[in-house]
Amino acid sequence: MTKKLIVLDTETTGLEVDQGHRIVEVGAVTLEDRRRTDLHFHSYLNPQRSIDEEAEKVHGLSMERLSKEPEFSEIAESFLEFVEGSTLVIHNAPFDLGFLNAELKRASSNYPALEEICDVEDTLMMARNKYPGQRNSLDALANRFEVSGYDRSFHGALLDANILADVYIHLTGGQSKFEFMSLENNSNLDNQDNKSSLDLKKFPIPKILVSHEDALAHDERIATINSKRIPS
Repeated sequence: MTKKLIVLDTETTGLEVDQGHRIVEVGAVTLEDRRRTDLHFHSYLNPQRSIDEEAEKVHGLSMERLSKEPEFSEIAESFLEFVEGSTLVIHNAPFDLGFLNAELKRASSNYPALEEICDVEDTLMMARNKYPGQRNSLDALANRFEVSGYDRSFHGALLDANILADVYIHLTGGQSKFEFMSLENNSNLDNQDNKSSLDLKKFPIPKILVSHEDALAHDERIATINSKRIPS
């Protein structure tokens, strides 16, 4: 049985999980038949620590904005239920997995690491293999595949998960599900094709007459060519 695909992204207080940085937003969207669905998981989080200035410039989330949001421990159970048994699609997976596993460990020693309950596909590695030597950030890939219609004033976990879902579909070959007309419609088309087929009698093949002199000249030319051939 094929595992469900969940495209996931996070936003954080900074870049170094080992320095105690925390998640401020997590977003995930489900793919079905290689299409984005409305089934998603999303939560802003109170990181209980300061947010680096550069990080805030990226996602636009301040401590004032997040002070009344839940802590990760409060949403950990529902998050695990949402992703368990799936294949997680993540851009630069080690970064997000490092933060998510740190949050899970902090919330409870009984929680598993995500790699224990999910498979993981890293779209950054996929893009580097497909486009070596090129820029393969999420923004660069979105531009390459002409993924548009999103407000990119700030990065956001759910926003980027939706963009990544579109990028992932392009990276793995585009839409694979096509809708075909019914047999009845095909039958009607066949009948229409038969009715509209060309009448070849209206387009006779022209006859080209060769004179006796032209025929003799042709035979002489062939004889000359044959006489110049090198014996095998």
